[in-house]
Amino acid sequence: MLTPQNRKVAMAAIALFHSVYGFRSLERDAAERLRATGHQVITPDLYEGRVGRTLEEGFAFKKEIGWAELCRRAEKAVAGLPASAVLGGFSMGAGVAASLWPGRPQAAGILLLHGIAEIPANAREGIPLQLNLAEPDEFAPADEVAPWRAHAARANIALEVFLYPGVGHLYTDPSLPDYDAKAAEATWSRVDAFLAAL
Repeated sequence: MLTPQNRKVAMAAIALFHSVYGFRSLERDAAERLRATGHQVITPDLYEGRVGRTLEEGFAFKKEIGWAELCRRAEKAVAGLPASAVLGGFSMGAGVAASLWPGRPQAAGILLLHGIAEIPANAREGIPLQLNLAEPDEFAPADEVAPWRAHAARANIALEVFLYPGVGHLYTDPSLPDYDAKAAEATWSRVDAFLAAL
């Protein structure tokens, strides 16, 4: 039985990065959900208050700011977190999380939602990594996911992959047509189990 004392030990510090749209209710609600189970969660706003009303506008913000600057902002945002903090993100945010991975090799886990991201050469053997992905996904096509999974296997990463057939790319986002309640609930249940096991 979990007591308050040992429950506290089991909780994780998590950095959760937003999608290309910017910081919205998706990330805010996800963070609140995770905090309700006792985790410490930060959700850096890499666009500094701007939010894309469309996917195209979100990509325009990303291009204007530049990938290097987004990653610099992300690195600054996690500076106060422990070295073991979980790195996670939604879609573009998965790539942001992965950009920090080489410099934080002691991360307790990597959580990728709606997107794959580069696995660094210095990835620690056995590091837990969970991927939740639509199938098919226009931003992570099968011919990219297959070699990515093979790379993770060669790197001896403790990989969990969950695919959700027939849903849209950002299927956990209730504000978008992509939303699928059943797949979203399954994803969050799996995320909870992943974090509890770290």
